[in-house]
Formats: sequence, structure tokens, C-alpha cells
Amino acid sequence: MRRHLALFATATRYHLVEHARNRFAMFLVVLYIPTWVTLCYANVPDKPTPYRLRDTGRILAPPGNELTQISGAINAVTLITGFMMFAATFAGGRFDRRLVMAGYPRTHLALAKITSLALASAAVAAYATAVMRPAWPSRQPLLLATVLFGDAMTYGALGVIFGSLLRREVEGMFAMLMTSVIDIALQSPLANSGVDSAFVRFLPSWSAMQAAVTAGFSDDSVSAYLMVQLAWFTTTALLALLAFHHRTRNALPKAVRSPTAPLPHHDTRTTARRAADPR
Repeated sequence: MRRHLALFATATRYHLVEHARNRFAMFLVVLYIPTWVTLCYANVPDKPTPYRLRDTGRILAPPGNELTQISGAINAVTLITGFMMFAATFAGGRFDRRLVMAGYPRTHLALAKITSLALASAAVAAYATAVMRPAWPSRQPLLLATVLFGDAMTYGALGVIFGSLLRREVEGMFAMLMTSVIDIALQSPLANSGVDSAFVRFLPSWSAMQAAVTAGFSDDSVSAYLMVQLAWFTTTALLALLAFHHRTRNALPKAVRSPTAPLPHHDTRTTARRAADPR
């Protein structure tokens, strides 16, 4: 048991160090989040904007700048977490594969990735919630942070998928960026405030946006939305584990992989006969 805990702790520490060394990600967390949510708040009119809650059918009318700030926070949190996990997975892919080939348990590496994702998502979500606090007091701040955490976990798992399957860094960056743009742009309260199309409900951040608006401007329950977000994370996490398993698979031939593999049978009589008959 101690050995398993030691292996898990070592892998987790390695992943956390990788995140801490990503100075660009740290820059985005510290400066991009407050800058982006502040711009969303300052440049959108505070005119009441209708927003429909699909679970209850209730239509809220919060100020447009506060509603837009929520979508901006979701955009910032998911994009940063996705980039962090993609960068760590893409850069450390060869090292992870060497560890697995050397006998390091793949399960411990996968659990360490999930743990580092959870810690990073919790820190970024809490920071984004705190940054929005001075502008307007949300009705349920703890639930708002939980919603941001859940969506960040989903995009972090997407980052692991892209980092495991895509061969070039620019491909992964573009895939992550376009996924976020399509998802969050269609969730914009200014573009999709009074209506709720069937297509939008199948996007990864739909339940997060619904739950965040509910937590920010009402005392209603967000459990139904959190269950949808949990389903999204579970699906992406399973796909991420499959992609990680594929990335770290041992591609060496069986004879090379197994030190106990028997040597090929050598028929001395056949060799002698071929030597005697040059034909």
C-alpha cells in the first residue's frame, strides 16, 4: 500500500511541477482572468437581459454586463485549464511513455493527472469567482465556484485528449481554441438570451452557463445542471484515459518486450543441408 501511495504522490508532484513551470499559464491565470471579466463588465450595458432557465422555465432578467461577465469567466476558466492540461500532456507524453515502458504503473500516472487537474481547476475557479465578487455579489457564490470547477474539469479532460492524440502543438492549440469559441460564443447571453435552441443544449458549457446564471441571480437549485456537467466530465475523462492509454502503449515487439521470451528454434540439420547444397 505504501508503495502505491508513494508512486501516486511522486507522479502527482511531477504533474504539479509541470503546471507551475508553465509561466504563460500562470500569467493567464493572474492577469487574463481579471482583465477579461472586467472588460466584459465595463463594456456591456447594464440593461436587463432576459435569460431562460431550461430546468424550471423561469426567465431571469439580470443586468447585461453581469450576465456577460459570467460567460466571460466560464470562457477564461475553461480555456486556461484546457491549455494547461494540453501543454502538460503534449510536452510530457514521451516521458510518460518511457515511465510506462520502464514499469511505472499506468494507473498511477492517470490518477495523478486527474488529481492535478482537480487541484488546478479548483484554484482557477475559486480565483475567477473571487475576481467577480467586487463587481456584484452573486446569490450563491459557492455554487458558482462549483459550476466553474466542473466546466474547467471537462475542458481539462479535453486538453488531455488533444494532447494525447494530436501530433503537433499548433493543432492542439487550434482545436482547443475553436472548441471554446464555438461553445462559449453560442452561450453568449447577448446572442442567445431569450431563446434556447436544441443544438446549444448539446454543447459542453450549456449546463455550466445555465447553472452559473442560476447561482448568480437566484436561490434555485442547480443540481440538475450539475448532473449534466458531471455526465460531460465523465465522458471526456473516459475518452482522455483511453487516449492516454493509447499514447503510452508499448510499441516494441513482443520478443523485445518480454525478457523471458524463448529464443527462436534453430534446426541444425536444415542449416547443414542448405550449406551442402548451394542450390
